[in-house]
Amino acid sequence: MAFDPTSLRRDDYGFFGPDSPSWKVWASPTALIGFQRAVALEHFDPFLTAAVADSQGIYSNPRTRLDHTLLYFVLVAVGDGRTAIQAAEHLMKVHAPMTGIEPISGKRYSANSPEAQLWIHITGWHSVLKAYEMYGPGPLSPEEERRFWAECAIAAELQTCKPADVPRSREEVRAYYERVRPGLCVTERAIEGMHYLMWTPPSKGWGYAIGSRLLSLASIPTLPMWMRRLGRYRVPRVVDLAVRIPAKVISWIAARRGNWVIVKAAPFIAPMTGQVFAAHAAAPVPVDPVTITPERARALYGNQGSRSLWEPKIAETA
Repeated sequence: MAFDPTSLRRDDYGFFGPDSPSWKVWASPTALIGFQRAVALEHFDPFLTAAVADSQGIYSNPRTRLDHTLLYFVLVAVGDGRTAIQAAEHLMKVHAPMTGIEPISGKRYSANSPEAQLWIHITGWHSVLKAYEMYGPGPLSPEEERRFWAECAIAAELQTCKPADVPRSREEVRAYYERVRPGLCVTERAIEGMHYLMWTPPSKGWGYAIGSRLLSLASIPTLPMWMRRLGRYRVPRVVDLAVRIPAKVISWIAARRGNWVIVKAAPFIAPMTGQVFAAHAAAPVPVDPVTITPERARALYGNQGSRSLWEPKIAETA
């Protein structure tokens, strides 16, 4: 995915704007911790595990693969409407060939299916908020949290998620996890993938290997115990307490200094995303300083007009 940081907000403020909780949470240094948590959680879905394992992307080039995925989430959160729509359409094309047979159930999988896209979306947005609460400034205010989940639902419009299935509150997110939990599991390939992302071998670059291990010290304590048991994360509980204060201090200093930790660490962890964080902090006022809806952005900049990505699924099943 090619991206010019100078074009991050050339047209408008995107979907949420400067006073939004999404800008606050996704532009926080804690987003890196939350994102590592999210990509690990994705492997609890056996169909996504099959897609990841069959594509082999995380093993051949883990830094680039994860950088591009995080880049998509951040562009949707803080980019203008044109940037977000182009990123979403690019991601759909990348995911389109990722189909096959999930070996445990024998059922077909598709990375672009509404169920897979919803799992990716919710684990991403929930994880960055969880990391923000644990290692950043703390919980959002009740009004900010209400807005955060409303904005999460707006961002889901750029994917194939069925609108009625998208949670719109913390309670609905908990209910979603409870609903999908019976279908979650781990296989040898899932364990291999999750642990590879948490502790990437030095053969993929010492900088990235060290970075993944440092992030894992903070991301694993954000998981509930049942997920830690399921994922076989044998990390002593004492680590939870030992890492919290240093992580909060580092995040506080980084936020006070314009996210310098992310910008400096970016060449080793997520180069393109680091450019976006830097561009976000320095972006001038756009040509039209207003927010825009996904529907309007698709009409202006998309390849299929104002039609949502969910609508073709309706036609296929009608």
